[in-house]
Amino acid sequence: MGRRVHTAPTLGQSVWLVASREIIVRLRSKAFLISTGILLLISVASVVVGGIAGQNATLPKVAVVGNAAMVVDQTQAFDTIAVDTQAAAEALVRDGTVTAAVVPAEGDSSPLDVTVIALDTPPTEVLTALSVSPALQLLEQGAPNGGLAYLVAIGFGLVFLMSAVTFGSTIAQSVVEEKQTRIVEILMSTISVRALLAGKVLGNSIMAFGQIVAIGLLVSLGMAVTGQQALLGDVGPAIIWFGVFFAFGFVLLAALYAATASMVSRQEDVGSATAPVMVLVMIPYFLVIFFNDNPAVLAVMSYIPFSAPVGMPMRIFLDSALWWEPLVSLAILLVSTGIVIVLGARIYANSLLRMGARVPLREALKR
Repeated sequence: MGRRVHTAPTLGQSVWLVASREIIVRLRSKAFLISTGILLLISVASVVVGGIAGQNATLPKVAVVGNAAMVVDQTQAFDTIAVDTQAAAEALVRDGTVTAAVVPAEGDSSPLDVTVIALDTPPTEVLTALSVSPALQLLEQGAPNGGLAYLVAIGFGLVFLMSAVTFGSTIAQSVVEEKQTRIVEILMSTISVRALLAGKVLGNSIMAFGQIVAIGLLVSLGMAVTGQQALLGDVGPAIIWFGVFFAFGFVLLAALYAATASMVSRQEDVGSATAPVMVLVMIPYFLVIFFNDNPAVLAVMSYIPFSAPVGMPMRIFLDSALWWEPLVSLAILLVSTGIVIVLGARIYANSLLRMGARVPLREALKR
C-alpha cells in the first residue's frame, strides 16, 4: 500500500486559504454585521426620505372656473378647487383659501385663454406655471443643483471613509494580533509571507467591495421604487465608477494598513502606526465636502490615487470630466496600487517576525 504524500499548497491556494479565512471571520463577527446593516439602512432611508419629501411637496392652491380647468389641469402644477362663478372664486382669494383664481378670459377669446385673479400681489409661481414656454436648447450641460451636489459629495465621501476605515482597521488589528500571539510563525511555516499578505488584502477587499455593491444596488433600487428615475439617471454612472475606483483604491489602502501594522508588536501601537494611512483616508472626505463645487480641487483629487475614488465619480456626476479622464485616472491608480503593493510586501516581510520596539521605516524597506 503506497504511502500518502502531502504536498505544500501552491501560492494561489495559500492566498485563497487566507482570504477565505478573513471572509469567514468577518461574516461571523456580530460587530461587522451590525455596522454593515446600519450603513445599509442609512443608505436606503436617505433615499426613501428624499423620495417621500419630493412627492409630498405642496402645490399652489388655485380656484378654477369653467373651461379654465382644462388649462390648469394640463400643467399638473396646482391643487385646484372648482367653483361655478367668478364671484365665488374671488371670495376664496379674499379669504386666503387659495393663492389665486383662474377664470376664462372675457370677450371673444379662445377657450384656452384665461385670466389670473390675485389679491394684492402678482402670484409669480402661478403665472410662471401657466405661461407658454418656448422650446429650449442648451449648448452646454449646466451644473446640477448645488444642494444635490452637496448631498452626493457627502454620500461618496462618507461611504468611502467608513468602508476604508472599517476594513483597513480590521486588517491592521489582525496583523498585530497574529504577530503578538506568535500565530504568524506557525502560518509562515506553511505559507509564504507574500501569500499571507495577499490573502489578507484579497479577503478584506472582497468584503469591502461587496459592501459597496450592496449599497449601490439598494440606493438604485430605492430611487427606482420611489419614483426618482431622473435622479437615478444622473447619479447612476457616478455610482458605477465609484465602485470601480473603490475596488482598486481599497487594495492600495489595504496594503498600506497591513504594512504599517506589521511594524509594531502591540495592539496599543496600532493607532499610531496606521495614523498616516488614516490621514490619507480622511483627506478625500473633507476635501469633497468643502470643495464639491470647486472644479480645480476636484480635478486634482481625481488624479491623486488615494482621493481618485471620491474625486473622479464626483466629477462624473457634475459632468465636468471628459470621456477619457476616468480611464487615465484609473490607469494611474492601477500603477500606483502595484507600486504600493511591492513596497508594502517588502515592509511586511521585513517587519512581521521582529518583536519588541517599532521597526523603523528605513529598516523595513531594506532588502
